[in-house]
Amino acid sequence: MVNRRRKGKDISGWIIIDKPRGISSSAVVNKIKWCLNAKKAGHAGTLDPEATGLLVVALGEATKTISFITESFKTYDFTINLGSQTTTDDLEGDIIKSSNIRPKRIDILKALNKFQGEIYQVPPQFSAVKINGERAYKKARKGTVLNLKPRLLKIEYLKLTNIHNVNSISLRLRCGKGGYVRSIARDLGTELGCLAHVKTLKRIASGPFKLENSIPFNLFVDLGQNECLIEKVLPLEYGLKELNKIEIDKPNVTKLKHGLPIESQKKSRLETCSAWASFDNKAIAIVNLRKGILHPSKVFLNNDY
Repeated sequence: MVNRRRKGKDISGWIIIDKPRGISSSAVVNKIKWCLNAKKAGHAGTLDPEATGLLVVALGEATKTISFITESFKTYDFTINLGSQTTTDDLEGDIIKSSNIRPKRIDILKALNKFQGEIYQVPPQFSAVKINGERAYKKARKGTVLNLKPRLLKIEYLKLTNIHNVNSISLRLRCGKGGYVRSIARDLGTELGCLAHVKTLKRIASGPFKLENSIPFNLFVDLGQNECLIEKVLPLEYGLKELNKIEIDKPNVTKLKHGLPIESQKKSRLETCSAWASFDNKAIAIVNLRKGILHPSKVFLNNDY
């Protein structure tokens, strides 16, 4: 068997993109990978093509930590249309139900109280949830009505930010992994008795990443393969801000990089935790601390660009 080496440069770190409307998350990742000539790239949480805002792109060794970003809390600003429900729970679908009911502000605020803490949410029919190995949206496109199971969702808050008119309101949502804003809009519309669907959606935060620190995607479109773009890459450690950090000494760097457990050099008030092992402020590995021993779970072999 021929051992084919992946083409491109060993670039590790993060690119924070402000994704425009009308392009898929995968297309954004592929463009950035091409522009930087990077060996490996991926994203930490899909945005629908019509959604905008924060898309976190991982490069090289940072792809090993994507799960920590997808597990973290995310914040969205979105606007919903009141008075109708669509097949996709957003503007892309066909209207299937309509209502003349329009809620008052006090009714909206009261309904929002039911979207706090832990709730169970049914994903949209048009979603990436897998049903017997096939994406739900593929089945939905064929006209199949799916019986999707409710999923637990943690909501830190759902706030009313603006009432534009009787037919449109804006909200801000901060939630954990697996939250579908389209389902929030659908269920809120049902709770209010008026029906609703998403009009616009923008992600503004994901874990340690914030939209205000992002780069317009058009920069990559305009510059193409330009060496100056490497300056936009944030270090791998940037994405580990919400994890515990444990300092190690130089002799233990080699052991961890060979996948060997080491003793924690400093006493921790935590008996067990996930953390990242650091030497000279560089991430060496993701480790699991158990009874004073650091067990490597992900080792960063190349953490420079």
